[in-house]
Amino acid sequence: MSEMRKQIAETVQFIRSKTDLEPKVGIILGTGMGALANAVTKSVVLSYKDLPHFPVSTVESHAGNLHLGWLEGVPVMMMQGRFHFYEGYSMKQITFPVRIMKALGCTMMIVMNATGSMNPLIPRGSIVLVADHINLMGTNPLIGPNDDELGPRFPDMSEPYSRDLIALAEEVALDLSIRVHKGVMVAVTGPCLETAAEYRFFRRIGADIVTMSTVPEVIVANHAGLKVLGISVVTDECLPDALKPADIREIIATAQSAEPRLTSLVSGVLARLRA
Repeated sequence: MSEMRKQIAETVQFIRSKTDLEPKVGIILGTGMGALANAVTKSVVLSYKDLPHFPVSTVESHAGNLHLGWLEGVPVMMMQGRFHFYEGYSMKQITFPVRIMKALGCTMMIVMNATGSMNPLIPRGSIVLVADHINLMGTNPLIGPNDDELGPRFPDMSEPYSRDLIALAEEVALDLSIRVHKGVMVAVTGPCLETAAEYRFFRRIGADIVTMSTVPEVIVANHAGLKVLGISVVTDECLPDALKPADIREIIATAQSAEPRLTSLVSGVLARLRA
């Protein structure tokens, strides 16, 4: 057994000692989006610091709790806070929770984040369904020996974000009168925000929004065979010819202002899946 599988087994054993819930959907909440965890019912809440082999969130607004409970009648594993490469964690540490989702029985992952937008048609406050991504982080969580028990050596990435789930989310958004966009997301390491020249470059290579997270988790989810729905909130506008200094307080406030729409959208998607 590989070291990774040993760590997964130890973490799963600890979680199983706290709850017998078998989650079907794993959910990762992004910056300023932790309030969605309040909608989870009959939940067991575990602090990351108590979970074997789990990193600890160090970024503002990432509470660092794992919620295992029910949302719209669907058993879920919800991460209230994620990990970032710029915090100093390895790619394998960042994506370890996705391995736990799979090991606990999840077949699907909903991943959310706060992003900047280079597309003038996708302004601040917008909700974006991620259609595809570009990895400019300079590394990949699958580098190194491959454990065939966890996934294939060369996982296909022709559909990293499930088209069926995107279509379902669009239907739910339409029914709830929630405006959503679709876009391509580019991932960089951070933690500094990008220059005007970099934003211009991202736009020219086909990206609409930019993140410092998410793509590693999506790669591992695809490696593990999980279907993925990516949902982004645009928290700042990154238009190179009208660039203004970013304010983390405004970014968090914008993400929080989108919380009711996010909650309705995610809850609606889960309700349709249950049906």
